[in-house]
Amino acid sequence: MTRQLLLIGAGHAHAFVLEAFAQRPDKAVSITVVSDSQLAAYSGSVPAWLSGEYTLRETQMDIAALCQRAGARFIASPAVALCTSERQVTLADGSVIAFDVASFNVGSTLTLPQVIAPQSDEGIGPKGIEESTSPTLLAMRPLSSLHHCWQALREEVAKLPAGAHQNVVSVGGGAAGCETLMSVLAQLRQQRPDIHWQGELISAAKTLLPGAGWLPRWLTARALTRAGVRVLTGVRGRALVPGGVQTDTGEHIEADIVLWATGAVGQTWLQRTALPLDEKGFISVDEALQVTGQRGIFAAGDCAALRSSPLPKAGVYAVRMGPALAENLRAACHGLTLTPWQPPRRVLALIGTGDGHAIASRGSIGFSGRWVWQWKQRIDARFLARFNPPFTD
Repeated sequence: MTRQLLLIGAGHAHAFVLEAFAQRPDKAVSITVVSDSQLAAYSGSVPAWLSGEYTLRETQMDIAALCQRAGARFIASPAVALCTSERQVTLADGSVIAFDVASFNVGSTLTLPQVIAPQSDEGIGPKGIEESTSPTLLAMRPLSSLHHCWQALREEVAKLPAGAHQNVVSVGGGAAGCETLMSVLAQLRQQRPDIHWQGELISAAKTLLPGAGWLPRWLTARALTRAGVRVLTGVRGRALVPGGVQTDTGEHIEADIVLWATGAVGQTWLQRTALPLDEKGFISVDEALQVTGQRGIFAAGDCAALRSSPLPKAGVYAVRMGPALAENLRAACHGLTLTPWQPPRRVLALIGTGDGHAIASRGSIGFSGRWVWQWKQRIDARFLARFNPPFTD
């Protein structure tokens, strides 16, 4: 009997699953992939796209083409509901897909800041009416909507008068917050060199890159200084207010553009399912990446919370999970024993600085330079070429 394998989401881990079934076809398994788009962002290249190094298409995986190679059916409609007892998923277009084995790789989203509207026009500062409105928000998650928001922001920037002053504030002191701020500033300065751009980064942690060694932190702090960014640690952004960001202590930080790169949480629709979720809405999984208490249902990448060892939300872990997930999904379809996945003790993080350089961080080890950026470019290019058909004009 053919087993129905349903892949919910088109993240990095599921790309490895499709590759595995393309390389070792299995006539006993029928695969369906559901996602909101046939093109999926590769998170490692997103900052380079923001800085203008890559086009959007050069940072995306063609999931529909990968499905063709694997003999899988692709449906361009995301899942919005799950019935675990009936083994069915409902899609946004209203269709219902039945499955025997399912896997979630739907990424994460962000807890967006509260927006406090102005009470009156009193106290408007030297910038005039702009200070009576909230700053423009660019949320770093979900990746599927980032390109629309970035395009809209750049269109707003194109309308600014020459000589204007703009303060870009990033909320979040992790690698994503640091890297995206430097990338965004590089692109905006290139787009509008006639505007005075300033950068500011606020982090709730007492240091940048929590968990990294002192050398990677020092290299990152140096890169931010070179990019004209002021860093505030031990400060938690809470809300958008007229003219800036309000911290949890009531302090006001002036901002015209706010990059929100903190507070990762699970997709909201998962809360309406019977899946076991942790306090942030991520799906609890065991060492084999099988959902706790749900035989034949798996999760990987940002949406998964490994019960035995909580992991940072970074694409590198989804990449490492991919091959193990593929083998366990195949085993589950055939009723075979699952294999535990062992997370790496340390992973390599490559942080672009928006100026043709990058920082490498692995535990306490860190180094930087143009050659690191070129190394990162080669890694990213190999990853995308692995899952994409050759580009044609």
